[in-house]
Amino acid sequence: MVAAMFILFLILLLMGVPIAFSLGCSSLFYLFMNDIPLTVIAQKFYAGMDSFTLLCIPGFMLAGALMNGGGITKRILDFCNAFLGHFTGSLALVNIVASMVFAGISGTAIADVCSLGSMLIPAMVEDGYDDDFSVAVTAASSVVGPIIPPSVPMVIAGSCVSISVGKMFQAGIIPGILLGLVLCVPTYYISVKRGYPKHERRTWPQRWQCTKDAIWAILMPVILLGGILTGIFTPTEASIVTCVYALIVGVFIYREITLRDVPRIVWENIRACAGIIVLIGLANVFAYILTAERIPQMVATAILSVTDNRFAVIILINIVLLFVGMFMESLAAILITFPVLLPVATAVGMDPVHFALMAILNLMLGLTTPPVGMCVCTAAQIGKVSAFKAFKATVPFFIASLVVLALVSFVPAVTLFIPGILD
Repeated sequence: MVAAMFILFLILLLMGVPIAFSLGCSSLFYLFMNDIPLTVIAQKFYAGMDSFTLLCIPGFMLAGALMNGGGITKRILDFCNAFLGHFTGSLALVNIVASMVFAGISGTAIADVCSLGSMLIPAMVEDGYDDDFSVAVTAASSVVGPIIPPSVPMVIAGSCVSISVGKMFQAGIIPGILLGLVLCVPTYYISVKRGYPKHERRTWPQRWQCTKDAIWAILMPVILLGGILTGIFTPTEASIVTCVYALIVGVFIYREITLRDVPRIVWENIRACAGIIVLIGLANVFAYILTAERIPQMVATAILSVTDNRFAVIILINIVLLFVGMFMESLAAILITFPVLLPVATAVGMDPVHFALMAILNLMLGLTTPPVGMCVCTAAQIGKVSAFKAFKATVPFFIASLVVLALVSFVPAVTLFIPGILD
């Protein structure tokens, strides 16, 4: 019956049914066929959503919306351009560095693509960059968003398998910075090879002016990360602090939104968050069935019966996650794969936080791989480029990202160094 449930789930996905409803319908089929009271759906659906930690999601998403509407995103771009504009391929490098700064606020890859991409992709094309390259850089750098804290996927993973969200936030700092720096390598190489433009070097007074204009935007991730790392506030409290900060800066300092705009921004954010929360609730019903049928233990036993070598098991887990990420939306993939694969990882001695970072990075890379590749497809729509052309241009960045994935997978210190210091 579990196999039949999975088959129905896949059929519904192929038919284009939204993932949340695919999970719900396949779970309903299983419960109905096994004569299990349907009240289980209501109970597990509510239990999946009944988490204080999940309040982070609407908080960080609203902060990103307020930041984008309040002029903070534009000033981040101006600040990055002031210091990088004289390099070959400067706008492409600005795209990546801005994603690293933006990652410290929004927590989602799609928010990165939509906000930065809508500004940078047209600007890059107008400046002489190939359209597919502009799209590829934007999509590849957006993956940094969920790795550098705050991170919506980390919040969901923590609530799903009871891993400390704060420790995951700490663990994501080094991998996120490494990923951003590594992506600069193919970006600069391709820019030099194709002769992409560079701009006049800014003077230090001009840079100082850009820094002054952007100081409130730059302080935002500093306050956020500083508060979480020092324990001044929890990740959930941090999301609310970020919202208040973005509101004050956007309305009273930059004055690019008014108080009249706030209800519209909040309403749009509520609609976006509702879909995520429904997905989490229905995925919890699905996960309950898997747990009741002891699927995680069966998968762990199957993998460990092939090999109990730590190196080989980590490779197998990576392959499974990369494959899942190619076809499934990342948040749903986290909710389904984490309960199944975490016992396998811990059985070979992996720290749960280490596993979580490795798994999230895997699934985020899936946002840039065919056939789904949500970030690439979104960026391609903004840049008016075919999906095939965009995916092809993303290959060098995907290969560079795999280097960071290998470091995260096989060098635990990359993820556990900062949590170890702050523990």
